Amino acid sequence: MNTKIIKPFKIIGIAVRTTNENGQAGTDIGALWQQFMTTGVLDRIPNKITNDIYSIYTDYESDHTKPYTTILGCQVSDISDIPKGMVAKTFEGGNYTEFTAKGNLQEGAVYQEWSKIWDMDLARKYTADFEVYGEKSQNPNDAEVAIFIAVELK
Repeated sequence: MNTKIIKPFKIIGIAVRTTNENGQAGTDIGALWQQFMTTGVLDRIPNKITNDIYSIYTDYESDHTKPYTTILGCQVSDISDIPKGMVAKTFEGGNYTEFTAKGNLQEGAVYQEWSKIWDMDLARKYTADFEVYGEKSQNPNDAEVAIFIAVELK
C-alpha cells in the first residue's frame, strides 16, 4: 500500500447508480460488466488512450455505505464525442493510496480486497475511487487489479 499523486483524467463509458446496501452493488455492477463485455462498449469508446478498463466509483452520497455511481470505461484524451448510451466524466486526480487485488476474479478477488479497505482507518475523500484492469488482469484465474482510493494526506 503506497500513496501516489494521480493526474487529472477523463473517462468515457457506461454507468449505473447503486448502493452496497443489501448486496445491491454486486447485482448492479455485475450487470454493468455483463453489458460492457457483451455489447462492444470497449470498441465504441472514442479517443481511447489505452484499452485498460477503469471501474470508477464516484458521486458518493456520503460514504461507501450510501448510494454512489459506478462507471466502466476507458481513459480518453477528449470527451467531446460521447456515444449514445454512454457517459463522460472528468476527474480531478489528487492523492491516492494504491492497493492490489490478486487472485481469481470469478471468486471475488477484487471484492475481498475492497472488504479489507472498508475496514481500514483511511482518511478517504469519497470523490472518486477506481480499479484499473490492465495487462495483469487479462487472465481472470490469476489476475492483478490495481485499486486506487482517494485520500486526504495527514
